[in-house]
Amino acid sequence: MPTRTPDDRPLVLTGSHTPDSGGGGTGVAALRLDPATGHLAYDSGVPPVPVSGASFLAAHPFLDVLYSTNEKASGSVTALARQGDGTLIARGAPVSSGGANPCHLTVHPDGGWLLTANYGDDITPGSVAVHRLGADGRVGEPTHVAVHEGSGPVAGRQEGSHAHQVLVDPAGRYVLATDLGADAVFTYRLDTRTGTLQRAAVNRLCAGSGPRHLAFVLGGELVFSADELSSTLTCHRYDTAKGTLTAVATVPATQARDVVNQPGGIVASPCGRFVWLTNRGADTVAAFRLTGTTPEPIGETASGGTWPRGLTYAAGHLLVANQHSGTMAALRVLDTGALEQAAPAISAPSVVCALVL
Repeated sequence: MPTRTPDDRPLVLTGSHTPDSGGGGTGVAALRLDPATGHLAYDSGVPPVPVSGASFLAAHPFLDVLYSTNEKASGSVTALARQGDGTLIARGAPVSSGGANPCHLTVHPDGGWLLTANYGDDITPGSVAVHRLGADGRVGEPTHVAVHEGSGPVAGRQEGSHAHQVLVDPAGRYVLATDLGADAVFTYRLDTRTGTLQRAAVNRLCAGSGPRHLAFVLGGELVFSADELSSTLTCHRYDTAKGTLTAVATVPATQARDVVNQPGGIVASPCGRFVWLTNRGADTVAAFRLTGTTPEPIGETASGGTWPRGLTYAAGHLLVANQHSGTMAALRVLDTGALEQAAPAISAPSVVCALVL
């Protein structure tokens, strides 16, 4: 198999909604980031893969395999294997996610399980599915689907449960799943013998907040939530022994006034001093400095487009997926935690997420 000349620019794989999932994107595409300039460019040696509804991507910790959601009513997940020449090919057919509109996934640190958050729809409640992964990274049928229950006060968004993210805590002890519809974070233990989730706790968050995504701060004792419906950022203490969250501070996600705003992606800095989140509506990325448990606003930077959904850290930059404008932007992280536009945004139709390899 031919190999490619090594490229020291980080590889950035983007996910987008394709025409059959309500967008105009190509599925999974490959970019390169120049760390010196923040310039993004398409990798011509890696053709796009037309994965339908590629709304989130996650990498296997040990194999050259990545996974994509297929965010549609008949939800599924797809495995893609990287070849020696850099190209991506499907490893097996798409496998049912066990629910509707899967929007997030993660690979368990032991490499044996894929966890998928199904947002659900008006009929199907939100849920979290467990898939066994083969030795080659192939996705098996769901071994368990944990269905969420609950609702909230926001009409049109919280009539039922809507799982939005699933992740493993830094200690690898618990699986956490945010639920925007139920105003909750569900905590599970994963039985790695049977592939089943055992509920350990239900963390009830502020009514009407709509928790979307979480980001753990270095050390794992603090976790921040991007609250989509209340347009806030909340700091929680995390009990590593019980897997429970206790809210200790909440601040506005944006300083913009007279705009309907919905926070999207959230990232904590590798050093543990800063947190950033995207603002869909204000079309900014907000930066916060961590002083104790209180996030202090540093400032906001234009996202390089409209409706910034995904946010990813890479080589001293934040990569912003601007869904409605169809642009990917790189914002340089300064020593203060503030951001600046590093280079012009690049066209990426219907882009919603990025994965850095």
